[in-house]
Amino acid sequence: MPALHYQLHLCDEPQSHENPNTPPTWIVLIHGLFGSLDNLSGLRRAFSQSFNILAVDLPDHGQSSHTQKFSFEQYAQLITELMDGLQIKQAMFVGHSLGGKVAMQIALDHSKLVSRLVVIDIAPVTYAPRHAKVIQGLTSVALDTLSSRAEADTTLQDFIPEASTRQFLLKSLYQQDSKWKWRFNLPILARDYSILSQGLNSPNCFTGPVLFIKGQLSDYLKLEYRPQILALFPNSQSKVVNKTGHWLHAEQPKVCADLIMQFAL
Repeated sequence: MPALHYQLHLCDEPQSHENPNTPPTWIVLIHGLFGSLDNLSGLRRAFSQSFNILAVDLPDHGQSSHTQKFSFEQYAQLITELMDGLQIKQAMFVGHSLGGKVAMQIALDHSKLVSRLVVIDIAPVTYAPRHAKVIQGLTSVALDTLSSRAEADTTLQDFIPEASTRQFLLKSLYQQDSKWKWRFNLPILARDYSILSQGLNSPNCFTGPVLFIKGQLSDYLKLEYRPQILALFPNSQSKVVNKTGHWLHAEQPKVCADLIMQFAL
């Protein structure tokens, strides 16, 4: 069974969870595709004075184990098993992009574990492929003969013009025994990209409070997705962070954190 890498950040005086109207004691942070738990470190710092934080590397990402096939259900199950092992009975989940889809899957499959849900710039819908150039660029980096991170960046430039995106991806490039490797499971993520692009299909709905946060300049959360969202999450609301794209939590960290904190309280 794949093992998950995680970090625990315990506050000195966590909120009481005996009263359902009080804020949750725990927050679980789940990052997006090709990322790691460090991507949400800004949110972690914002919440760590008031909540216990569990930050997780998704399977096939960061320092977590690799799987043989992508599955929302398996990703969700692994995180809930981690919570069980840590004796975390319930938490507010905050997930960005792919992490938001995984968090939604947890809410649908394991609703008792989820007190509240925050989904950052993603919907439970099927998306047209939009990472083809990224995957092509990553697979074009010749790891066996790579001499430096700068050389990898040069290769990626032919496919990914945005320097910020390249730097994000290069955070997962590391050396082990003088060999360069990607921390994410590129072969599986590339092969199963069509699966992780699919919407969530569940006979269940999650009736707890849900907050969807959209980056104003991003097209991941469209008004036309509202019926599908409400079918699975009838008690949901949405907020927009102005002048931001898909990485709104990095572009406007305080605004994003304040919205989540208001929702938690």
